[in-house]
Amino acid sequence: MQPTHRSRRILRPVRIWFVYLSLFVALLLSYIPTGQLPGVPDWVALLLAFWCVRERQVVGMGAAFVFGVLVDIGHGAAMGQHALAYVLLAYAANAVSRRVLWFAPIQQSVQILPLLLGAQVVMVLVRMIAGAEFPGWSYFLSSATGALLWLPLHFVLLLPQYQPEDRDDNRPI
Repeated sequence: MQPTHRSRRILRPVRIWFVYLSLFVALLLSYIPTGQLPGVPDWVALLLAFWCVRERQVVGMGAAFVFGVLVDIGHGAAMGQHALAYVLLAYAANAVSRRVLWFAPIQQSVQILPLLLGAQVVMVLVRMIAGAEFPGWSYFLSSATGALLWLPLHFVLLLPQYQPEDRDDNRPI
């Protein structure tokens, strides 16, 4: 018996340029000054986790390091705090990717939450070691927001893969 949550649609291979374009858009979103608003997701971490789970051959720890350094530069943060957190996030996402993909997107978000939370804990620890103060518990709301955004992000980022190569009005996909 087939699981009811699985789509019967066939995904085309992802285009590498689309993966990195989405990561650059996430990088630009992370540069938007939001002040200290609690709950604003870490867009780069969220998309890195998504692509490390979905396309582990394309996005890995090297891309996580590069985007982490770019976020550090853009935020004026302690050099390496985002890079370290993103590399650990990419490693963990690659490690659990096969298991996570067995679940429906809503269940995947529950399993991604600890990964996003772990990346934030690493960033807070690096900041505190560098002499900064604890940012408060509301800082960790962005992990929950990222997990909630996993479901719509899942459908938006996979949408280009659902399009057929050649259009046919008689074909259902």
